[in-house]
This record gives sequence, C-alpha cells and structure tokens, in this order.
Amino acid sequence: MIIERRHIEVSGIPVEIRRKAIKNLHVGVYPPDGKVRVAAPPHFDDEAVRLAIVSRLGWIRRQQQGFARQARESAREMVTGESHYFGGRRYRLDVVERPGNPRVRVVNNSTLELQVRPGADRAARRQTLDRWYRRQLKARIPELLAAWEPVVGVVVSDCRIKRMKTRWGSCNIEARRVWLNLELAKKSPRCLEYILVHEMVHLLERHHNKHFRALMNQCMPDWHLRKDELNETPLAHEEWDY
Repeated sequence: MIIERRHIEVSGIPVEIRRKAIKNLHVGVYPPDGKVRVAAPPHFDDEAVRLAIVSRLGWIRRQQQGFARQARESAREMVTGESHYFGGRRYRLDVVERPGNPRVRVVNNSTLELQVRPGADRAARRQTLDRWYRRQLKARIPELLAAWEPVVGVVVSDCRIKRMKTRWGSCNIEARRVWLNLELAKKSPRCLEYILVHEMVHLLERHHNKHFRALMNQCMPDWHLRKDELNETPLAHEEWDY
C-alpha cells in the first residue's frame, strides 16, 4: 500500500518516490524510457533517497541507455501481412474471417493464421491471439518445471501467466508461486527457461546479490548469454503507465 507519492529530480533525472510500509529501499528503472522509481520506507526522507540515487547513478544511466537502444514493436493493427513473433521466430499474420470459433494455427512454419468471426475488430483479434499465446506458454510449463526443479532444488507449487509491463517474471516466495509474462510466448525457449529459472532461484534467494548470482551460475552457467539474448529482442508496444 502506497503511503505517499512524490517527485524529485537528482542530477537531471526525474525520480518518483513511493513510500510504503517496507523495510528496505528499492530503486528501479522501468521501460520503455527508463523512468526511475524508488520504493522507500516511510522513515527515509528525500535526502536519503537522493543519496541512494546518487550512489546508483552509473547503474541507472546504463539501464536507461539499454532501454534507449532496445528495439520496440510498432502498434499492431492485427491485419494480414503484419509480423508477429512466437517461440523466438517471426511469422507473417494471415487474418481469415469465417463463421465459427476463433482460432490460431501455424502454417508452413512461416505464417500465423488467425481465424476470426466476420467483422471482428482489432481488440477481438488480439484477444484471440493472446489466448492462443497463453495456451502455448502454459503447455510448456510442466515439462520445464520437471526439468529444472531437480537442478535448482526447489518445488514450485504453482506457475501462472499474466501480462506484465515492467517484468518478465515474478514470484511469491511464501506461496512458492511463479508468474511468467505472457510476452515470453513470443521469445525463444532459451529466454523462457532463463526467466523461469531466475524466478525459481528467487525462491532460494530473494535479492540480486552475490549468493543469487552464484546460484544462477551453478544452475544455468550460460544465464548471462540468455539474458543478453532476451534484452536484444524487441519490446512489445504498450500504452505504458506506472
């Protein structure tokens, strides 16, 4: 629950402060344009937040530069001829209007055929495609968990999918529940595995510290390469808000 929300500027960088009933201060840099947001305990005054930002200026600017370089998809109109991604590959969308239940299928390893009812608008078309993405991603989870749970040494009680704007994944340590971003259906299997393992390791170590990195190195030695691969893929077009 947010107790207070205010804005300051540090070294020319706008910073949003959200004071919450938490123990530690957290600094985040968020897509698409590198907005800086700080979650701070109530007893951290603006000067304490300012000092925290100053100590992280190099990291913040690197994150912002990374977002600036990353390609972004244009808004999708959901019409024939557009490019859409699935499993790390690009496909040409072919919209077919016909009576019956909407569905999606891969044709000749090059085309996503989107069958919709006559007159279906862009929102309905996107909803049909998103439902298909969700089913495809959900179907891959049991096999991945079976493969990685023994490696990481954890058991995931539940793995769910939702659309997230600022994260590829998240987890609830107490419930041992993992959430995956629906957008991962569009990314390569290597990227999907990386995010799943990343969140599973968080069940052992909450923070991105040396212990976390050591666990990642142990479980997935090439995780840095997978992370770079994911960061080089286009960001989905969104109406971003915070």
